[in-house]
Amino acid sequence: MKTRISGSTLFKLLSVTLILMLASPVFTNGQAGKANFSGTWILNQAKSNLGENPRGGGDFTAKQDGNLLTVERTFTSRDGQSMSSTMNYTLDGKESVNTSQRGDSKSVASWSSDGKTLTISTTRSFNMDGETRTMKSSEVWTLTDQKTINIQSTMSTPNGERKMSLVYDKK
Repeated sequence: MKTRISGSTLFKLLSVTLILMLASPVFTNGQAGKANFSGTWILNQAKSNLGENPRGGGDFTAKQDGNLLTVERTFTSRDGQSMSSTMNYTLDGKESVNTSQRGDSKSVASWSSDGKTLTISTTRSFNMDGETRTMKSSEVWTLTDQKTINIQSTMSTPNGERKMSLVYDKK
């Protein structure tokens, strides 16, 4: 037995299919319309204000996929060794926990209302000289254009507040 589909039913089916195809990227990417920080970023020391940290923030690679931002940083330690770290941040306002040589850190990433700026607030507790210390930091990430990112960094330490304005160029 054959079933015939009328022209108007076929038109409705095709219309719904087309709408779903066009809308699917919005459904699959919860960060649609938000800035995308993916890329390899090189510190531009001439445009940056490193404050009291002459080494700055180091170069990094960011991978932003859906609701996850992964940041792989390379930097030089105080004794001159090249080191790296990887941090993962969820982009939905939920807490992310990362473990590094300095201990565990808890971070919350939140978007500005226009989706152009991402603020990552982090708290890290660690032991130093037999004491537990807590540091709080905030990084405000803004793409100034597709090849330049500005990160305003504020860190509250037991020795006082430290601020840096870091400018990175996309490699």
